[in-house]
Amino acid sequence: MAERVIKDEQPRVYFDCSKCPAYCCSVYERVKVTKRDITRLAKHFGVTYEQARFRYTRLRDGERVLKRVEDVVFHETCTFLDQETRGCTIYHARPGVCRGYPGRPRCAYYDLLRFERQQQGDENVVPLVQITFREVKDVVVSDEDSSEEIYEWGGEQDKDADKNE
Repeated sequence: MAERVIKDEQPRVYFDCSKCPAYCCSVYERVKVTKRDITRLAKHFGVTYEQARFRYTRLRDGERVLKRVEDVVFHETCTFLDQETRGCTIYHARPGVCRGYPGRPRCAYYDLLRFERQQQGDENVVPLVQITFREVKDVVVSDEDSSEEIYEWGGEQDKDADKNE
């Protein structure tokens, strides 16, 4: 029997998104869109490119991103998430970044969600996790034997926060 070969570059999915509260649609502040993504949205909705750009995207820090709305589970979510079913309403027209997510066999939230549901004994538990970005500095730490590069967290801003606690 001949060995079966997978020819496309699509990562294989080893988890069930239907049981997730749409973490990926909610936790990321920005879903960057390209001209191609906007063109795909325009075609999907039967509107012009300019109408799609105006209706469904906005500029954020110089990037064109999908609009967001208040969410019933997380703070905000993608405007195209059905908040009742937690499914994408534009799945076939979704942006390239969504098509490529998670870029590995499982998303990071899947293991946390599965673990917490098992620990709590409740398949409906939703751990709320927020991704926060901070600046870090590369620092070289040395002793008499060796040196290594580490990341130094914080700075003046974090020191001020520590004083206020």
